[in-house]
Amino acid sequence: MKANNTSPDSLDQLCVNTIRTLAIDAIQKANSGHPGAPMALAPAAYALWARVMHFSPGNPDWFDRDRFVLSNGHASALLYSLLYLTGFALSLNDLKQFRQLGSLTPGHPEYGHTPGVETTTGPLGQGLMNAVGMAVAEAHLAAVYNRDGHEIVNHNTYVFCGDGDFMEGASHEAASMAGNLGLGKLICLFDDNHISIEGDTSITCTDNVMQRFEAYNWHVINLGEQGENVNAIARAFEEAKAVTDKPSLIILRTHIGFGSPNKQDTAAAHGSPLGDEEIRLTKKAYGWPEDAAFLVPEDVLGKMRKAVQQGKELEANWQRRYAEYKAKFPELAVQFEQALNGEPAEGWSACLPGFSPEHGAIATRAASGQVINGFADKLPWLVGGSADLEPSTKTMIKRSHYFSKDDYTGRNIAYGIREHVMCSAASGMALHGGITPFVSTFFIFTDYARPAIRLAAMMGIPVIYVMTHDSIGVGEDGPTHQPVEQLASLRIIPNLVVMRPADANETVYAWRAALERRNGPTMLVLTRQGLPVLDRTIYAGAEGVLRGAYILSKEKGATPELIFLATGSEVQLVLAAQEELAESGVDARVVSMPSLELFQAQSQEYRDLVLPPSIRKRLAVEAGHSSGWRAWVGDEGAVVSIDSFGASAPAELVFKGKGFSVENIVAKAKALL
Repeated sequence: MKANNTSPDSLDQLCVNTIRTLAIDAIQKANSGHPGAPMALAPAAYALWARVMHFSPGNPDWFDRDRFVLSNGHASALLYSLLYLTGFALSLNDLKQFRQLGSLTPGHPEYGHTPGVETTTGPLGQGLMNAVGMAVAEAHLAAVYNRDGHEIVNHNTYVFCGDGDFMEGASHEAASMAGNLGLGKLICLFDDNHISIEGDTSITCTDNVMQRFEAYNWHVINLGEQGENVNAIARAFEEAKAVTDKPSLIILRTHIGFGSPNKQDTAAAHGSPLGDEEIRLTKKAYGWPEDAAFLVPEDVLGKMRKAVQQGKELEANWQRRYAEYKAKFPELAVQFEQALNGEPAEGWSACLPGFSPEHGAIATRAASGQVINGFADKLPWLVGGSADLEPSTKTMIKRSHYFSKDDYTGRNIAYGIREHVMCSAASGMALHGGITPFVSTFFIFTDYARPAIRLAAMMGIPVIYVMTHDSIGVGEDGPTHQPVEQLASLRIIPNLVVMRPADANETVYAWRAALERRNGPTMLVLTRQGLPVLDRTIYAGAEGVLRGAYILSKEKGATPELIFLATGSEVQLVLAAQEELAESGVDARVVSMPSLELFQAQSQEYRDLVLPPSIRKRLAVEAGHSSGWRAWVGDEGAVVSIDSFGASAPAELVFKGKGFSVENIVAKAKALL
């Protein structure tokens, strides 16, 4: 199949070919990129952006806009062409700087970097899972805030996916969850081009995508060989919008590298520039000037830039409707604006519980559950859920119910055993706005969700992860369920704050830190086993958690001979070791260090106050891998850690067998001295 004018409107075809050639030229100039998908998807993208989607290029963050997610993020040149043509703050010169250092047009779309990009995509399947979260957020906010005749939340989430997205197992989690929840505002277009990097997709995948998604309870529209028919594609989007009780999938048979005489329908069009000669031949097939680069016909720019005025009108109409809503429902409007702002409501911290030794041993997961329900009423935009583990993670908001297709007002989401979509959908909610999301599972299962966690950190969005069963304290479940390397591996993700509180009161402040942090995700790592509530009349108050580390128990003299550093359940061990050493005349300091990242962010003056450089005898104690601790204990210090896997036995025996006993810690300390 070669390029031809199948659209009855020649200006439509001119717009489509402009999108194509801009992408081709940007990739060729960069000598890097993926031209095939933009060439194939240009008609579908044009149909959506020029005829269907509601957005405001002058204000990319207008709340009630439709969201667009390019899950097949390698096709980023397609999105950048659309953003430029429709009038976002992206210039033709930006397209010419595609994939160059510091440009607004990086290799894959990056949230917060390029105006109009809703989420960072590239790792396949992530965008689809983000889109599910965006649709959840829209459904919840509409159910909570809309009133008859006053709809202030009413928009769709559109996502483009390719074969790679659907091959990733993450797509199963996303599609299953969306179908079960009946997310009718979620509309996905499948770029069915039959090509992946190694060749025809038949060598790896012969799924019947239509039957697969119908089984997920999606509405499916199979357009077949209509990849060039702008009118048919636009009608399909409108049909999908009309189906409100289930998500929609539009299957579109496209031809990768459309119009390229020698590379269409081949893997050669996927991940490499076409080359100068092939570009000339392709442009000739389009009826385009063969040697013109970055050509934008005036008629095309005039038509596409109508989106600017249309966006202003859409936004102005929404602002008028919102003013009427605000006048009629002032209290709801205040709450709605607070939800969009995302910051804790005034006085919320007064609702945080306090704990004393008289409460007995409390697992930090249980303390976390009490904290959540202490402030939940003050933060009605807080929405949480677990991967089928709520009875263990203690994350139920008790004065609410489950979010379901029958009632979207619920603040508890039953994600099922789907850790990956759980964390990625939470990112979608945070990106959408109006919801502060938290999610939970066992700490070991962060391994299933690490890609989503990494991207949340990259995007700097405030997702809260509540991860329980934090160590070999899991006990009898054995090494498959005992996190050993997870703490160290997660701490090295830039912009992720990991917090492992030592008792119930530290858990309170860990939650406070998480809720007040707006520029990145925070992970609370909590115990299964009960921990004693530290007596704060003897030890320092727990507010030091907000600074990542603090002096929990001072030395008796002017300066300590040794400093203990510990996190989580091991803090109680070093406190006991401090007492035992004192009996033998050794004066030690105990530093509780729940967050290495927050402590690193403090001033040098504060860090030196907690860990004086002159005190070089330091012993770190943590039931996890030793990686990362050498930076804090120095060459003259030591670490009591676990650099091997755990074992199946009662928790106290596993701890003792791995060296986590007061006796061993005292011996290690004396050896240092």
